[in-house]
Order: sequence, then structure tokens, then C-alpha cells
Amino acid sequence: MEISDVRKNTKLIIDGILYNVEEAEFTKPGKGRSIYRLRLKNLRDGGVTERTYRSGEKVEEEHLNTQEEQYLYREGDQYVFMNTETFDQVFIPEKLLGDKRYFLKEGMVVVMLMMGDEPIDITLPITVELKVVESEVTSKTATISPQSKTSVLETGYNIDTPTFVKVGDTIKVDTRTGTYIERVNVK
Repeated sequence: MEISDVRKNTKLIIDGILYNVEEAEFTKPGKGRSIYRLRLKNLRDGGVTERTYRSGEKVEEEHLNTQEEQYLYREGDQYVFMNTETFDQVFIPEKLLGDKRYFLKEGMVVVMLMMGDEPIDITLPITVELKVVESEVTSKTATISPQSKTSVLETGYNIDTPTFVKVGDTIKVDTRTGTYIERVNVK
């Protein structure tokens, strides 16, 4: 495929290694050909690198398979998923999941990206509901206090929440950005 067709989340094979395009930036210098800067995430070890290409260059796109998997449990630094059709179990190391691990709840169904029989990445639901287990205490009389505070969710994730969120509340979180959306219920 032409480098000009590469977009965010395109999967490329470069020097035999599978990458996900995290960012694709186009620049046009005053003279010469256009330059494309790609920020690439190695889908095997999670490392990030940058590459520069000139317009007209070609890159190899990889088409991967997807399948629905249900998150079962964590075992050490491995996360165990089950294929919803074949009931086969798949183990994914914590390093491959990165921050996505903070949004996994037992029983949650995700879309797993596979290269052959090897898991490469997962796609979470856009939102997830998680319980607040720790939260900073804020004073109602403080007038110069911040409008947000740090709370810890049941998965160990630290998130900025409005001051009215308390321990025991369930909140909705955007899994793409890791940000607070709304309080779901009040304890």
C-alpha cells in the first residue's frame, strides 16, 4: 500500500515485525517530496518507535483476524480469555495489554486481534462501569479546592473524578481515553 494511504490503527509489517500505527503525520516541506512520520507500536513487545517515509514509498499492510473472547481471570501476569465459539482459552501477558488491563472485568466480551493463532491486541467496549474503592476526601467548605480529585477503581486504575464521587459509587469510564464519563449509581 502507498504510504499516503496509511492511517491511525493501520497494521503494518516492517522488517518482519508487526506494528500498529499510533500516529501518522504528514508534512510538506517548501521543496521536495512530502514526508510522512509514523509513530509505531510493536505489537509483540509493546515498544514504540518512529519512522519517516517520503511520498510514493510503499509499505506492507497486514490483514489480521478478529474473534470474540470473554475475559475470565488473571493468573500471575497472564490474563486468561476464552473464545466464545470454540471455548479455547488464550493467555495474554500483562505487557501486551498495557493500560487496557485496568478496564477488564470478569465476564466482559472483547474483540481479540489474532495473527494466526497468536493474540496481538484486544479492543475493549467503549465504556465500562467500575466501582470506586478509594477516593480523596474533600471539604465542602473549601472554596479554593480543585473541581476534581483522584479516585482508585476496583481494577487499581487511578482516575480523576468530580469531588462528589465517593467510595462505593459505580462510575462509567471511557476505555479509549481512561477518563470519567458519569456516575452510574449512588451508594
